[in-house]
Amino acid sequence: MLSRIDPMVRLLALAIVLATLLPATGAGRDAAQLVSNMAVFLLFFLNGMRLSRTEVARGIGNWRFLAVLAAWSFLVLALVGLGVSRLMAPMLPPLVTLGFLYLGTLPTTVQSATAYTSMAGGNVAIAVVAAALLNIMGVFVSVPLFTVLGGGAEAQLGASGLTKIVMILILPFALGQLLQAKGGKFVTDNPVLVRWMDRTAIAIAVYVAFSGAVEQGIWCLLDAGSWGWLLAGLTGMLIIAYGGAWLVGGALRLEKPDRIAFLFGGAHKSVAMGAPLALVLFPASSAGLILVPLLIYHLLQLVVSAPLANRLNPAGQ
Repeated sequence: MLSRIDPMVRLLALAIVLATLLPATGAGRDAAQLVSNMAVFLLFFLNGMRLSRTEVARGIGNWRFLAVLAAWSFLVLALVGLGVSRLMAPMLPPLVTLGFLYLGTLPTTVQSATAYTSMAGGNVAIAVVAAALLNIMGVFVSVPLFTVLGGGAEAQLGASGLTKIVMILILPFALGQLLQAKGGKFVTDNPVLVRWMDRTAIAIAVYVAFSGAVEQGIWCLLDAGSWGWLLAGLTGMLIIAYGGAWLVGGALRLEKPDRIAFLFGGAHKSVAMGAPLALVLFPASSAGLILVPLLIYHLLQLVVSAPLANRLNPAGQ
């Protein structure tokens, strides 16, 4: 039964349990933060090697699909996140409600959005390119968007924060692109190893962030009623994200394969981008609480996507 659970979900659960039992605090947190920064650097370096410049150019050519998907993912869902955060404000701690807004400003996933697009019989090529490009955009768009809509709350966006973004996220991706000719074959020939390196980097970032949440007393701050409100808010976001993305794809008169790619690309949110970015933007004591909505949304989007993909592509069952 355990083997049927998505490996990323299992790693995230392990990171949360480990952070609950053995949180990184004090000097240990500084060491864990350093390890996390190194792992995130490697994650974005591998992403730079993985996405060929030819694919980027070809994907940019489908500007109509990409422009609307970007507007939906960043602008519309950011406003939805803002609305949900304000609705949940009386029921949840401030940092957790801020997490709804943070969730809304993030780009789509790469791996799961494309995997479910494939399962549903969608256009995998455009899904891969669109997801990758939106993640590149996310480094530049998510931060200022969150700052504008959230009033800069909790975010450390001074010169130090911008330097971290450049050094830990943008620089390694650029290096990966530059060294693609030399190292691209390694990424192509070792997909399983690279995938697990990705997952491990994300899990480390979640562990460090959630350690801060444990230190702040997350299990005392959120009682059964609070968890109920949290799930209610996330359920509302899921309905809007999936239903809206499908309707927008129909309004664009996309062919079914492209509409399926738009659906999963427009509804999914990336913990691979969200967890590392949170550690750059927020103090460790705040990042874990802000990440709570994203972590649960990530789990729920996988639960929703599997039966939905089978329904869209009965032949693939």
